[in-house]
Amino acid sequence: MQFRKTSSILLLTASLFTNSIFAQQKTKLTQYVDPIIGSAKHGHVFVGANVPFGAVQLGPNNIFEGWDWCSGYNYSSNTITGFAHTHLSGTGIGDLGDISIMPSTGKLILEKGKTADDQQGYLSKFSHQNEVAKAGYYSVLLDKYQIKAELTATERVGFHQYTFKKGAENPHIIIDLIEGIGWDAPVSASLKQLDATTLVGHRNSKGWANDQRLYFVIKLSQPIKSLALYDSIVVKSGKTLTGKKLKASVSFNAINNDKLQIKVALSPVSIENAILNLKTELPGWDFASTVKSADAKWEKELSKVKIEASNTTKKVFYTALFHTMVAPSLFNDVNKDYLGTDKKVYKKAAFNNLTTFSLWDTYRAANPLFTILHQDKVNDVVNTMLAIYKQQGKLPVWHLMGSETNTMVGYHAVPVIVDAYLKGYRGFDVNLAYEAIKQSAMQKTDGIEYIQELKHIPADKINESVGKALEYAIDDYCIAQMAKALNKTADYTYFSKRSKLYSLYFDPSVQFMRGKLANGNWRSPFDPFSSKHREDDYVEGNAWQYTWLVPQDVEGLINLFGGDKAFTNKLDSLFTLPLDLGTNGSPDISGLIGNYAQGNEPNHHITYLYTYAGQPWKTADLIRKIDKDFYSAKPDGLCGNEDVGQMSAWYIFTAMGFYPVNPANGAYVFGTPLVNDAVISLPGNKKFNIKVIGNSAENKYIQKIVLNGKPYSKSYILHKAIVAGGKMEIYMGNTPSATWGVKPEDRPISGK
Repeated sequence: MQFRKTSSILLLTASLFTNSIFAQQKTKLTQYVDPIIGSAKHGHVFVGANVPFGAVQLGPNNIFEGWDWCSGYNYSSNTITGFAHTHLSGTGIGDLGDISIMPSTGKLILEKGKTADDQQGYLSKFSHQNEVAKAGYYSVLLDKYQIKAELTATERVGFHQYTFKKGAENPHIIIDLIEGIGWDAPVSASLKQLDATTLVGHRNSKGWANDQRLYFVIKLSQPIKSLALYDSIVVKSGKTLTGKKLKASVSFNAINNDKLQIKVALSPVSIENAILNLKTELPGWDFASTVKSADAKWEKELSKVKIEASNTTKKVFYTALFHTMVAPSLFNDVNKDYLGTDKKVYKKAAFNNLTTFSLWDTYRAANPLFTILHQDKVNDVVNTMLAIYKQQGKLPVWHLMGSETNTMVGYHAVPVIVDAYLKGYRGFDVNLAYEAIKQSAMQKTDGIEYIQELKHIPADKINESVGKALEYAIDDYCIAQMAKALNKTADYTYFSKRSKLYSLYFDPSVQFMRGKLANGNWRSPFDPFSSKHREDDYVEGNAWQYTWLVPQDVEGLINLFGGDKAFTNKLDSLFTLPLDLGTNGSPDISGLIGNYAQGNEPNHHITYLYTYAGQPWKTADLIRKIDKDFYSAKPDGLCGNEDVGQMSAWYIFTAMGFYPVNPANGAYVFGTPLVNDAVISLPGNKKFNIKVIGNSAENKYIQKIVLNGKPYSKSYILHKAIVAGGKMEIYMGNTPSATWGVKPEDRPISGK
């Protein structure tokens, strides 16, 4: 009897423990992250294993088939040519894919396969049925070799685990230092065997990043039987090789317990630092524990926002939040050493140096989201930008792996720095920051020289003149605000004038922003629907889309149209008239409602403009349509490039019910919440609680808002109110409110 009683107690205890574990697992937010979302069509997201903002993005590379393989992976593929340690996420240009490792069996093949059925090249087909992608973990079965590949990572180390078929013939791995992704090509490389289980080397390449330098150490879980080094497929003797196009084959007698583990640590500085990174971050060989640690790091970051919504909405939301944390990524070592843009090594920096700044995209919402959710990292972002300024003579434009790509237009490090300053961040040199943002606006390039004289940019002299000028005006507004805060009155006056120069491109006779020639005449013929990629007056867009790019002065734009009614009538037409780009439009113009393109960032604020004209219900209608049509939990769940977090940041803000139309005025404009509740966790154990009452597909219109127990009639909320913590109740209904957000005094004020 005693035995039976004890057994019952043990069983009950075990059951309770199991249920407790199950409950914990059930509530984990990482279960809602699906890295496959956005990997089909034009999403270009990274698929693989990483930790938040990690230097390593370890994942599979497919056979490269063009633009939709910018991240190395597209869901339409069924091939894998290797597992590489660096990847971009959501960009429109391909690069990286450094240090590819491919496990193989059978005959040694040195050439990478060119087609799925290429028997003369190394690659393997795979099935999505045998693929698992989670936050911090990736697994796939390589059909050709019957090898199960599993990947995880720390910040600077990629951890591979390959399970071979028992008794596999000639088990080996191919280390490929030749091919990267997209434009990438090797400039120099080296490989050296240090001991029975260790290889080290470097890979310098030229691609989108003009001068990328990377050092690595590869640590194997069992001794090497034989090593062969190849320079352009020619085998070289010895255990050290330096050249341009290097590969290595590493063979083993047999795979111990059928599992081969490989750790690869990266450094932008030196082999010695790569070894230090490995010893510091991943000294052991516990793969399962590393997966658990990666999951915990993601859980911690995702837990900064806890929402109540349907499971599908949770999947879309938390995957979006996950996508906002792939980059900016670490570009330093555990000892804080980093490689500067000037290719000098900076030792033991006082901040975490970062890379991958897609600023034309991210300044709009992804960077403002940082100021709420990642307050501990905002100063790192600014300090990295200021270091780049000192090293290359200007702030970053689109910075990648210690190289300036100069991709896209504007000087959009400016709103990021100014937004941080105006929100109270002071962990950087304020005087240097102001010097840097002002210098950005005083360059003599890309039409900025005309802006400096308070003139229009001539369309017959400067390409993409309207797109550039409208972006410059946003940045100049930001400079004016920081000048005002620093009591630089003359600069404030000057840059305020520059921020209004958008009006020079508005043709009242057609009510569009359009190109103006040097002689002052409008460029003709004029077709507001047409878009010629890189050849017209806009940047990946048309006149219908760019006419609204005045987030710094929406009131001024409304006045150009002649008032609220004319403004909203024209805005209505944007969403109803069919698109006709002509024959040379950009593929980025996607996610269409009429001429509105959710798939391209200059459009992201437009739906919120109705609120400035006292018609917030139209904003609500459109947001619900965008949510339904363009964001899903499927592989094609993004309607355009993820663009390093911006496409997802739009969703995160919008789902919580508000959006930063002006990227640097500290105000967020209300739309319609997509979640039922949200709790934002803030430093100092503060929380901002959002409770949405009566929310449903039909009840999409805000009726009233109560903020910290008091009625709140404004159709915007200030940043300082959110980060102070508190409670906001949003009451929803199925018809537009006749009072909330309608009065002029309750509408957003874009310039303040």
